Amino acid sequence: MAVTFYNSFHTLRMDLGMLSEYVGFEHFREILTSDDVFWKAARNSLVWGIVAPLIDLPLALALALLLYARVPFARFFRTVWFTPVLMSYPVVGVIWLWVYNYDWGIANLVLRTVGLGAYAQAWLASPSTALPALILVTTWMFAGFNMVVLLAALHAIPAEYLEAATVDGASAGRRILHIMVPLVWPTIINLAILDFIGKMKQFALVWVMTRGGPMWGTETVATYVVKRAFEWKTLDLGYPSAIAVIWFVIIFGLTLLLTRTLQRREALEF
Repeated sequence: MAVTFYNSFHTLRMDLGMLSEYVGFEHFREILTSDDVFWKAARNSLVWGIVAPLIDLPLALALALLLYARVPFARFFRTVWFTPVLMSYPVVGVIWLWVYNYDWGIANLVLRTVGLGAYAQAWLASPSTALPALILVTTWMFAGFNMVVLLAALHAIPAEYLEAATVDGASAGRRILHIMVPLVWPTIINLAILDFIGKMKQFALVWVMTRGGPMWGTETVATYVVKRAFEWKTLDLGYPSAIAVIWFVIIFGLTLLLTRTLQRREALEF
């Protein structure tokens, strides 16, 4: 990290044997004022970091509540829902490339089977659908992890609380809303923060499935850094280092803000 911060203030020419030249804040000025690709990548990463937790956590909580209620085949469903967490990004990327294939992918096959073939499309070929399609993939991957953590938190709730509420006539919905969710709220906060940080750093899935396309529609800051460093033949490691430093500061600042906001809300509520 220290080397990255140091490099961000220099021009490092790889073609000249890593010749270093101090340029001060020039890289930062160029990134923030004239680098349109960086801002597109930053927007995509922020959308991913904000939207994904809003989908992941309610879904994970719903699944955890189903398992907590001991639905039939609960052990089977717990294993199935958790399995995607164990897969690597490259494997998941290849699987979902098949799912999203226009001609024989299961997504379009289902639409055509139910009479909605007009909605079948190349999901990863349009800027309007590519990013939502990738967000869906990460939801499929990590909802199971969040589910297991929330299930453990639910089992940690003293049974006396729920028994007393049942005796007082509280319905299942009220027990969930007024007892279970408030008691697992600290766990939800921690998962939301971890989910946000993870989504802001997305690289491998994008690299395997879209490489940032189409038309920068799925470009993230992480993929842009790698392209500027090793693919664009700019032969300068200082500029991508500056991008990495800016994004580090943004993630660190937003994480602190999110933590304090959620913890303050928790203190006010409880």
